[in-house]
Amino acid sequence: MVNTKNNIRIHCSLCPGRDHSLFSELPREELDMLSSRKTCIHYKKGQTLFYEETRPMGLFCINSGKVKVYKINSDGKEQILKLGKTGDFLGYRALISEEFYNSSATVIEEGAICYIPKSDFLEILQKNPVFFQKMAKKVAHDLGTMERQLMTIAQKSVRERLATTLLMLKETYGMDGEESVLIDITLSREDLANIIGTATETVIRLLSDFKSQKLISLQGKKIKVLDSKGLIREADFYGR
Repeated sequence: MVNTKNNIRIHCSLCPGRDHSLFSELPREELDMLSSRKTCIHYKKGQTLFYEETRPMGLFCINSGKVKVYKINSDGKEQILKLGKTGDFLGYRALISEEFYNSSATVIEEGAICYIPKSDFLEILQKNPVFFQKMAKKVAHDLGTMERQLMTIAQKSVRERLATTLLMLKETYGMDGEESVLIDITLSREDLANIIGTATETVIRLLSDFKSQKLISLQGKKIKVLDSKGLIREADFYGR
């Protein structure tokens, strides 16, 4: 890997997230083509990849770092829809449907983001029916996930939503310890509030409550889950 200023040269076959990305089963010939035509840039925290209501010109793929995908609501507040990690694609739905982005994406942990031009991505879709089918399933899955998230927001209390979110973050970003799991993502309390749709002060109070109940511990901005079963009860997964 060669780093010239912010530009990085890395073959797709060497991407740490390739095994669990949609590119995992692409043949070597197609990986070579993508690697030769893409650009890969090191982004710092706070830099934006794309903005809502702009036209997509290519596909973003996370080589390292983490990205929040969000919308701005009528009150001018962020509503975080997704937290992208290594191997995730961003912006593919708008690219395939030839629509404007319906959300924005900003880096929350610095890392390398690859950019594949639209024409090259669509070429792979046209040439590879298996890859096309995987993309179609991914779009359908994400739409279903969004619907479930909206139902969760509508039906659960803020306390239940926070417990549910912590459990989901644990499953996605958790690093196992001896008796606990560290959520390996640095989220501000405001970001966490924007995920569950509440005020920052409410999140701070509820995190303090969960800490006093020994469900979690706090390590700066990172959270360690101490009692998953307790959080499951708080999330009310099984109903009252």
